[in-house]
Amino acid sequence: MATTTSITTTYAGEFAGKYIAAALLSGTTLDKGLIEIKPNVKYKEVIKKIATNDIVKNAACDFDPTSTLTLTERILQPEEFQVNLQLCKKDFRSDWEAVQMGYSVYDNLPPSFTDFLLAHVAEKVAQRIETNIWAGANATAGQFDGFTTLFAADGDVVDVVGTSVTAANVITEMGKVVDAIPSALYGKEDLTIYCSQKIAKAYVRALGGFGASGLGAAGVDQKGTMWYGDQPLYFDGIRVAMVNGMPSDDMVAAQSSNLYFGTGLLSDSNEVKVLDMGDLDGSQNVRVIMRFTAGIQYGFGSEVVYYT
Repeated sequence: MATTTSITTTYAGEFAGKYIAAALLSGTTLDKGLIEIKPNVKYKEVIKKIATNDIVKNAACDFDPTSTLTLTERILQPEEFQVNLQLCKKDFRSDWEAVQMGYSVYDNLPPSFTDFLLAHVAEKVAQRIETNIWAGANATAGQFDGFTTLFAADGDVVDVVGTSVTAANVITEMGKVVDAIPSALYGKEDLTIYCSQKIAKAYVRALGGFGASGLGAAGVDQKGTMWYGDQPLYFDGIRVAMVNGMPSDDMVAAQSSNLYFGTGLLSDSNEVKVLDMGDLDGSQNVRVIMRFTAGIQYGFGSEVVYYT
């Protein structure tokens, strides 16, 4: 059975040559390198963790191996996912792009639509991966367990109970995250506060002078809300990264080197195949196929602060 196709269009002048899709969430987490990416994971990859006690002891004449060293591990196991669409070329012959299909009955999909469809599918997959990284739930088809799902179930993670974040309280709430960061973690070069779009917007507005934390009515450089132009954000000297897949009132503080994304080939998530089935089974169907693997894992739960 073909994928349901609905074409609603009215010809009014020459076709502009471009299809316009709704704005999609971009895969900011991977695109900006905000976590460690581990490619070429065929099945599983073992992440070793080493924990020691206070290994510095008082000196003695004899060798005295009194320290402890504990080796544990986490498993990074990407899951397999696919995109399967089937379109019937007959559905497009009534569209005003039909001439692009050619005049033979053995025709093809309109080239401009094919190009758009490939890009659209790749973007939709990027959106799903971004959402899965932070808020995915393995019990739902097309998803793997995301960081917030794993953090909520890990007793070692430092939990911070939050509230609904606004421009009026965002400074206070982000301060709770910083206050909860373990001393061994604070000051690390790759320490990052990951936050949702909602919290990032509230923070920018607060910095523009519309918060309630004594930031001044005119904001940064006396420019009000006009000051922000995609500059890097920091809070108390810690990098702030907006990640589109994060639940709206959640934040995570962690080292980027403690968070991992695993996949087989990175190119798999960018490769969309279009198969014309006419030469194979005599049908008028066109199949769109994409296959890839993806999954996440983290190292030390005790070095993660989860605000929710």
